[in-house]
Amino acid sequence: MLQIQGFVFNFASENTYIVYNEHKNAWLIDPGNMSDSETKSIENFIRENELNIEKILLTHAHIDHILGLQWASDTFKVPVFMHKDDKEVLDMFQISGMRFGMELEHIHADIRYVSENEELELDGERLKIYHVPGHSPGSVVYHNEAQKFMISGDVLFEGSIGRTDLFKGDYEQLIEGIRTKLFILDPETKVLSGHGNPTSIGFEKAYNPFFK
Repeated sequence: MLQIQGFVFNFASENTYIVYNEHKNAWLIDPGNMSDSETKSIENFIRENELNIEKILLTHAHIDHILGLQWASDTFKVPVFMHKDDKEVLDMFQISGMRFGMELEHIHADIRYVSENEELELDGERLKIYHVPGHSPGSVVYHNEAQKFMISGDVLFEGSIGRTDLFKGDYEQLIEGIRTKLFILDPETKVLSGHGNPTSIGFEKAYNPFFK
């Protein structure tokens, strides 16, 4: 059975997640750690639980979700999985940093690309991938059907959706993707978003104002 630990990091209150199992194997999702204290909180959790990080997953490559990516790549020396349509966003990391007054280096990591309906497996537990662009061109959602949860990044939030006024954002595309790919899933599916509180598919179908 998979367990999930969340962390809230950086100036954007971004949610970073560690998904792990009883064998102590784990995936790190959207490492947004920015300060030394934030990095230490991840390191402490991994050490105390004796976890082995096998993969780094990105829901998308906006700066607040990848501030700790170079650290994670250098520390764990494992592949980074993301959708190819966000490569251009990843390559803008330094430019994005300048907008926030940060001097950042280009990210060097072992990047692997994931595709729609592909599945990643952690000791038999599967995360299915849905490509749901609109917030960013390569936004993906990682869905575990067996335990009814998804890591949605900035696609879907409690009572809201991801911004669509950023680089290559598309409001209609995002709304359509949520309707056709996420809202057809079990309403009890827990949604673990890139910011804010968890929600569920059933709650968002019923009450999210963007779908009224």
